[in-house]
Amino acid sequence: MRALLEIDVTEARKKIKLNRRSGKKPSFMAWLIKVIADCVAIHPPINGINRSGKNKVVVFKDVDVSLVIEKNVKGTRVPLPYVIRKADQKTLYQIHAEIEAAKSQIPEDEGDYVLGIRRNPTMMKIFTWLPQGLRLVFMRRFVFSKPQRLKDMMGTVMVTTAGMAGHTRGWIMPLSIHPLSLAFGSLNEQPVVSGGEIKIRQILHLTVSVDHDVIDGVPAAKFVDDLVSLIEKGSGL
Repeated sequence: MRALLEIDVTEARKKIKLNRRSGKKPSFMAWLIKVIADCVAIHPPINGINRSGKNKVVVFKDVDVSLVIEKNVKGTRVPLPYVIRKADQKTLYQIHAEIEAAKSQIPEDEGDYVLGIRRNPTMMKIFTWLPQGLRLVFMRRFVFSKPQRLKDMMGTVMVTTAGMAGHTRGWIMPLSIHPLSLAFGSLNEQPVVSGGEIKIRQILHLTVSVDHDVIDGVPAAKFVDDLVSLIEKGSGL
């Protein structure tokens, strides 16, 4: 299930600017991740992974948020994953510090292809050398069938900011195996009717994708409603 949303972030961005003037430096992205994690924690059923072939959903207490950070690997810019563990239990500033640390990490070899955690470079190299068919068999057999292992590898929530890079107004439609994925599209000024008047507001285009095998439509809609409300009022700032 997908929802294409237009969210008024005018007040939130004003609050972030005021915080920066007072010496604090929260990033807009770190704040969004914190709000998302808090909202997921309020709606536990959405933080689950469907156990393949078992028709059973495993719901996790911790909210692990995965994002992609572009790094220079052997002279080529490539997107590498980073997972913020227990994001709902961290402050906005802790999340911001984690993201900045991940951005400054220098990948040395295949063991650093997942930022923030050191893996066996030999095993990672062998895995990347395998034909795609064998990689998929391996993933289905040893990863997708194990919800805890899947969560440890990729988290339960995926966030991408790829759509914020351009200036064209609109949404992006990501493909993800995460039970919950959120894709941030363009951030534009546009006219909005507010209080009976037409005002220029800052509107964020957000795509929310939910795995219908994990959560039903009604609770998913309640999650989306709460998320929009928290973002528009600048929760936590």
